[in-house]
Amino acid sequence: MGALSGLLVADFSRVLAGPYATMLLADLGAEVVKVERPGAGDDTRAWGPPYGPGGEATYFLGVNRNKRSIALDLRADVEVARALAARADVLVENFRPGTMDRLGLGYDALRELNPGLIHCSITGFGSGAGAGLPGYDLIAQAVGGLMSVTGEPDGPGTKAGVALVDVITGLHAALGILAALRHRDRTGEGQHVEVSLLSSLLSALTNHASAYAAAGVVPRAMGNRHPSIVPYEVFETADRPLVIAAGNDRLFQALCETLGRQDLAEDARYATNAGRVATREKLVAELNAALRERPADEWFELLTAAGVPCGPINDLAAAFALADDLGLEPAVELGGVGQVANPIRLSATSPSYRRPPPALGQDDAWVREILGP
Repeated sequence: MGALSGLLVADFSRVLAGPYATMLLADLGAEVVKVERPGAGDDTRAWGPPYGPGGEATYFLGVNRNKRSIALDLRADVEVARALAARADVLVENFRPGTMDRLGLGYDALRELNPGLIHCSITGFGSGAGAGLPGYDLIAQAVGGLMSVTGEPDGPGTKAGVALVDVITGLHAALGILAALRHRDRTGEGQHVEVSLLSSLLSALTNHASAYAAAGVVPRAMGNRHPSIVPYEVFETADRPLVIAAGNDRLFQALCETLGRQDLAEDARYATNAGRVATREKLVAELNAALRERPADEWFELLTAAGVPCGPINDLAAAFALADDLGLEPAVELGGVGQVANPIRLSATSPSYRRPPPALGQDDAWVREILGP
């Protein structure tokens, strides 16, 4: 029995942040009804290649398992949409602010039908002055500062390799929904939850955002280096790169001992992290010289045995293989489609995999039946 069994979620969202949030809820047992446009459906249905074994875009397959699909024209079928919202515990949407209000599906209108409804709106830049700005991950990465701290110091701004802001926003949305449900459990009262790509990104920039908010420091791209910790970056070995993250003095000493460079650990210039940051270039050159004497896999074994965090730069095939070797069970198969497993482990109400991503409108009859005449 899932932790959210019996919860009905009406998912009006598309692209990525909303579908990702609702898939997390679905994995935990919620019954999610995905409301899609007739004909085209969710935007990510067309975001290929690559495609899965049935010809579906893998982008869509990655965020829509455990859901049902109904195709609705929200202008012509608004009463069906309202009936679904009246029955639902949670409604998630990521239309531009004002769109749901114009359709008669805004929070104020729906809470008259369903006072306990949790209505989650996912926007790009809020519902105020930024309401008209398009909410795409790439735009948020650019204007939200992420691209300014990603990439090489002398290069152009670089986006993260995945739609990271969408995923982070989806996580914030799911967390907000769960908090609102806890409040409803106590009071019976629903509420409006709003998250935006920009605010979620600024929160997720953690140390960089704090550097600016607390000290007025504007961070810049440093490639694979950390602005506040040394050694914490990519190093050279005899054959391929190796990441080392010696985040405190004890780990730095263990690193030096393993490399046969105890003299570096005893050097007063490198005794503290602040000193190592100040002398970064010289210290990194010394470490690289020592690391070039052996291949990456050998250093990985030696340093790991010494307790020094490190690892090679894997591609996704190697990353999945590592997770599998560690017993993390990173993938599942659902209806003949490979899926990335939900990372949450619960001792009593584990995530479940009940239904492959739906074809467009495949559950129209089921949804209309539960809504009644």
